[in-house]
Amino acid sequence: MQPDAESTGPAAAHQEQREPDSAAPEWAERANAAARSVSRLFGQRLFFLPGTHIAAILRPSGRLKNLARPWHYWWQAHYLDCLVDTGRRELGTTGQPPAKFDGERRPSAGRLASRLVTGIRLRNFLSYVNSYYDDMAWLALATLRLEQLAAESRRPGRRRHGRIRKSLTLQFDSASTDDLGGGTFWSTKRDFKNTPATAPVALYYARTGNPARAQALLDWLDAKLFDPVRGLYQDGLRINAAGEAFLVDTIYTYNQGPVLGALLELGGTANLARAAEVVEAVARHLTLPGSGATDPGTSGTSGAAVLRCDGMGDGGLFTGILTRYLALAARDGRLPEATRATAARLVTDTAEAFWAGRRTVSAGEALAKRGSADLLVFSSEPALPARDAYPPGTAVELSTQLQAWMTLEAAAAIAAARTSLGNQLRHAIVT
Repeated sequence: MQPDAESTGPAAAHQEQREPDSAAPEWAERANAAARSVSRLFGQRLFFLPGTHIAAILRPSGRLKNLARPWHYWWQAHYLDCLVDTGRRELGTTGQPPAKFDGERRPSAGRLASRLVTGIRLRNFLSYVNSYYDDMAWLALATLRLEQLAAESRRPGRRRHGRIRKSLTLQFDSASTDDLGGGTFWSTKRDFKNTPATAPVALYYARTGNPARAQALLDWLDAKLFDPVRGLYQDGLRINAAGEAFLVDTIYTYNQGPVLGALLELGGTANLARAAEVVEAVARHLTLPGSGATDPGTSGTSGAAVLRCDGMGDGGLFTGILTRYLALAARDGRLPEATRATAARLVTDTAEAFWAGRRTVSAGEALAKRGSADLLVFSSEPALPARDAYPPGTAVELSTQLQAWMTLEAAAAIAAARTSLGNQLRHAIVT
C-alpha cells in the first residue's frame, strides 16, 4: 500500500523552490478548530457505552433522538477519514511538535477514530456490511488509512482492521461484475452501476495490491461514463425493468475525487494524463460563477477559485470529498506544474471561503452545550456566510460540517507539504 500523502518528484521540487509556507501552522490550527468543533458538537457515545463514539446527524437534538434518525453509514465513514487526517497532523511535522488536537485531557483523534469504528459496527447491527457498496468502500478506505496511522504512531494495528478488509473485499468482488461490460453496482438491488461505487472501489483495490482490478474499473469508467466534452465523469448506468441500461449524465463534484485518487494511485502515462485533464475540467466546470477559477489560454487561474457545493443532506459532503483528492494532485510531482497549482488553488481558495464565512457558537443558543465555548459552525456553501446558512436557533447537519473540515484538512496538507519541501531544499542548499 502506498502512503496516503503522495510523494513529490522533481517537478514538484521545481515548483516549490521558495521559502517555506508560513501559512502551514495557520492552516493546521484552522483544521484543528474544525476538528474540535465537529467532534465536540456532534460526537457522543453510542447508547452511552464506554469505548464507543458516533456522530450525531443533526444538532441541536438529544442523544437518543439522534440514534433514532436514519442511519447515515457513509457520513460516519467520512467522519472517520477526517479524524485520521487530524491524527496524522497530531504526529507533528517540521517545525510543529506532536500535540493532541483538543488538548492533553481529551482523547487523541486516533483514539476517537478507533472508538468510532466500534460505534459504526454496533450501530450497523454488529456488521460492517450494508446494502450500499459505495458506503462500504468509503469505510474500507478510511479504515485502511486508520491502520496506516496506527503504524506511523508506532502502535500495533488492531487485528479487526484485517477482518474489516477481508469482509468488505468480498463485497466489492461480488459487486464488480461483467454486467454492462464491467463496473461496480451501487447497491444490493443491482440495478445501477455508477461512478460513486466504482471509483472508490477502484481506489481501494489500487491501495490494497490489486492494480489489475483497479485499472479494469477505471477503464470501464472511461469507456462508459467519461464525458470527453466536459472532461468529467457522469453519474452512472441504470438498468430498467426491461433490463435496458440508460445513462444518468449528471455531473457531481464528489464523483471526480475518488477517480482522481485511483488515477494517481495507479500512475502511468495515460492515468496521469487523465488525472491532469480531470483537475483542469473541475476548474472549468465545477467552480462558482465569477470565482475566477477559469482563465482559458493561460497556465493557471485568476482570482479566487471556489468550488461549487451541493447543498444539504448527502450533498453536504460532496465538495469536501473532492478537495481531499485534489490535495493529493496538488502534492504529486508527476503531474504538470500548472495542474498542481490549479489543484492547490481550488482547495485553498475554497477552504479560505469556508473559514471566512464561519461563525462562533454563542453561549445562549440551543446548539451550545458544556465545553462548546469558541466552537465553530461552517456554512454549507463557501459563498454563503454561516450566519445566513445556519443562523442561531437553526439545526445544523453533520454532513456540511464534515465538508468544511475536510476542505480545511486538505488545505493544511498542501501547506505542510510545501513547508516540508521548502525546508528540504534549504537544507540541501546549506549542505
